[in-house]
Amino acid sequence: MCGIAGGAWTSDGEPLSRDGLQRMAEVLRHRGPDDEGVFLSGGGNGGAGLAFRRLSIIDLTSGHQPLANEDESVWVVLNGEIYNYRELRSELESRGHQFRTQSDTETIVHLYEEHGDEFVTRLRGMFAIALWDETRRRLLLARDRIGQKPLFYRHDAQRLVFASELKSLLEVPGAPRELDPESLDLFLTYQYVPHPRCILKGYAKLPPGHLAVYEQGRLDVRRYWQAPYCDDSLPECLSDTALADSDQWSDDEWRRQLRETLTEAVRLRMRSDVPLGAFLSGGIDSTIITGLMQSLSERPVHSFSIGFPVEQFDERSYAREAAEHLGTEHHEYVVEPSALEILQKLVWHYDEPFGDSSAIPTMALCEVTRREVTVALSGDGGDELFCGYPRYNAVRLAARIDRLPVWMRRAAGWDLWQKIPSSVEQKSLRRRGKKFLAAIAQPAEERYLRWIGIFDEGWRRRLYTDAFREELGGFDSAEFIRSAYAMCGERDIVTRTTCADVHSYLPCDILTKVDIASMAYSLEARSPFLDHHVAELAARMPLRLKQRGSRGKVILTETFRDLLPKSIQNRGKMGFGVPIDHWFRNELRPLVRDTLLDSTARSRGYFEPATVERLIEEHETAQFDHAYRLWHLLVFEQWQRAFLG
Repeated sequence: MCGIAGGAWTSDGEPLSRDGLQRMAEVLRHRGPDDEGVFLSGGGNGGAGLAFRRLSIIDLTSGHQPLANEDESVWVVLNGEIYNYRELRSELESRGHQFRTQSDTETIVHLYEEHGDEFVTRLRGMFAIALWDETRRRLLLARDRIGQKPLFYRHDAQRLVFASELKSLLEVPGAPRELDPESLDLFLTYQYVPHPRCILKGYAKLPPGHLAVYEQGRLDVRRYWQAPYCDDSLPECLSDTALADSDQWSDDEWRRQLRETLTEAVRLRMRSDVPLGAFLSGGIDSTIITGLMQSLSERPVHSFSIGFPVEQFDERSYAREAAEHLGTEHHEYVVEPSALEILQKLVWHYDEPFGDSSAIPTMALCEVTRREVTVALSGDGGDELFCGYPRYNAVRLAARIDRLPVWMRRAAGWDLWQKIPSSVEQKSLRRRGKKFLAAIAQPAEERYLRWIGIFDEGWRRRLYTDAFREELGGFDSAEFIRSAYAMCGERDIVTRTTCADVHSYLPCDILTKVDIASMAYSLEARSPFLDHHVAELAARMPLRLKQRGSRGKVILTETFRDLLPKSIQNRGKMGFGVPIDHWFRNELRPLVRDTLLDSTARSRGYFEPATVERLIEEHETAQFDHAYRLWHLLVFEQWQRAFLG
């Protein structure tokens, strides 16, 4: 697990210097505190530079990067892990390739020699890769299939620069820092800036499952994988040809395939030359992963959980029960994270405005876990792949209501929505019901966006100044979710919604949150559910195996019942949150007012001061719960002060 940076340029482009590459790498030190390295290639026809910061996990002594093949014609830097590197190495050695290290990274240069750009389809892991072909003078960038490892880049006429984090690119001399208005609109809609967009103009994120090739000044970005939710994606996406016949499988066969595939994914992710453990919340996903680890280990697995003084956010009792059931060596911590203390750290580490407040407890969990281990396995991805979020029940119910005439849905939804009194309790049934009905007459995709979004179209219209609305023009932030749904074929609406989440919310929110939070403390987080063999299996799986009535993740519970205490098998999802609604009425009340209503914030010209003040007043007086909206505005203003001044 590491931080990578660098670039390539044409004969007319401005080269990166060795000192410049070292500065780009130094700002990534938290991602790799153990080692550093630089490769620089020049010449009259352009050149390239690669910079690297290393967190040593595999081959602690000889895995130095940048790393080359035998004749040093191919150079590579890798952020991430290639879990099937031993199998790949054996295959490559049988074909005559010679290895100088025991690292997983060295397999990449030899795979490239053997298979060209298609090497990436042979990799089983999480990765962001930069590969320089000295002979062909071309730079190749690649990002893993699901999007666990980030990769930012900036492309101008004569140069491409890239890095694991945006702040590294800002170390390049003359790097522009201009806000992209459309990306701000996207952030306030989704709580993140979705790929390939970036909050700064001229910068981009390589999407998951994509390659980018920079050659002779031209940049070609293309997809090499997507989750096979629709039949026309099967030929180029499936890594396991047996899945092509999955339509004929019995329920027992699906369960057998899931058990074998996920167990293998866990086994591969236990390859490490440093101590490893598991995040254990006491939910279904993390308990299964920890249980499989324990079944594959000869000694007790170290498991980690945190709790909070506020009962509704505290899962420690479930985690404790799971640990006792599985026989792990459990580490439990009580934390009371202070947003006031952590806010600036969050803003600096996340680079772009990032509105998911569960980043706060995630960082706290990573901090305490790093005290004992360097690698931790997590249950991330289980909800999206196996229908775990309660909102999927709402999608299913709404699909039934959609059979009614539009006028009837509109009338019923409007009448009932208006009559339900508002609730300031974040998880109340009344609040969820009101939100459900408010969007019931909309098309399914727009309805889902309204349910999961932060500022809906009406709120953004009231929030934005006339000048900012004019600058946005006809930009439609909903197009991102529509394009995610469009990748999902003609499946039922619940499956299509989980598919949309796999291509949007999962990489842009959940995986971004975990990557940044773990790397802030030099901790490697591995997610077996995100093994692409597991993801492909889940994508092809019939909905009846995942969702039954109001229960989600049915097949996980049935397949791994032996690993799950009875109290956990049927428990509802709690989520990993913090009481920001309470904070904004108490200890953070002065910070919100002083930050959002001061002259600096008012003068930026994006938001109507009267609307911002209304949000604050209504929240403080408990008329409405605007906690998430206020948190986004607070994060955005703090981000501007940190990165734009």
